[in-house]
Amino acid sequence: MEAVLRLLLISAGVSHGLESSCDARQNGSQCYGALGGTVYLQLADTMAYIHYSFYKCSTGSQTEILKTKGTLSSISVSFITRLHFFINNGTLRLNNTQRNDSGEYLLETYDSEGKSSGSRGLQLFIEAPVSSPQLSSECLSHGEMRVSCSSEGDGPQYSWTLDGQTLNDTDAPPDNKTNTVTLKKGLSGNLTCTVRNNINRNTVSRRISHCSGLIYDNCTLSNGIKISEWVNTLCVESTTVATVTEAPTSKTSTGSGFNVFVYFQLAEVFILLIICLGSYWFYKKKTCPQEQDDGE
Repeated sequence: MEAVLRLLLISAGVSHGLESSCDARQNGSQCYGALGGTVYLQLADTMAYIHYSFYKCSTGSQTEILKTKGTLSSISVSFITRLHFFINNGTLRLNNTQRNDSGEYLLETYDSEGKSSGSRGLQLFIEAPVSSPQLSSECLSHGEMRVSCSSEGDGPQYSWTLDGQTLNDTDAPPDNKTNTVTLKKGLSGNLTCTVRNNINRNTVSRRISHCSGLIYDNCTLSNGIKISEWVNTLCVESTTVATVTEAPTSKTSTGSGFNVFVYFQLAEVFILLIICLGSYWFYKKKTCPQEQDDGE
């Protein structure tokens, strides 16, 4: 609901005072009017002294909205506040146009005796005018720039120029949406988006330059892979550097633990050796005098 109200407000603001005219003197004429604006329909050169009936057609029925007879004319009650007819030049003016004003219309002519002498039809299309467009841009990975042009209104059609030159497929490959172009890297200048429909047209321009932060990187990694492209940062080696840094730390820690364990074992052996030697000397010193007595 909010989006609908916003569109109506925009349309009303753009349509205010917007007028259009159409020559409907040929059978099958197609005429366009701005939503909320005014449309002039040239039905004939003059309708004075000629009998006419103007109908709005719907499925299986016709509603008479205007009837003339000589210099007199009558207008349907449903259109009385919005429709005015200039009998001297055969022009019909419809103010404050609405969506349901769109459709098929029929003009019937009659002779002086009231018999039909011919008819011709016309189609009227009421559309919301396009609003002033807005530009938005986005930097892509390879130095390209995607630019979008947005506008409110019925059936908008977009076209692009760069420094006054129409963008072609080589310079700006079109995306799926006609309101978006992708500018190749290196392009800069005055970019203009033009949006139009059957009612009006609007344009917007912006000076564009290279995407900030993008640089052309040309380098070779340690594994032999070459990089030549537009990137956000310079060439950086992969996480192998972190692995190489962690490996020596792991080895150093393991080696330190191994050395402490060996030193501890050697100390135990040394202590046991001292105990054994001490016990041996103590035992020898105690038994030697007894061996001498037995010899005597």
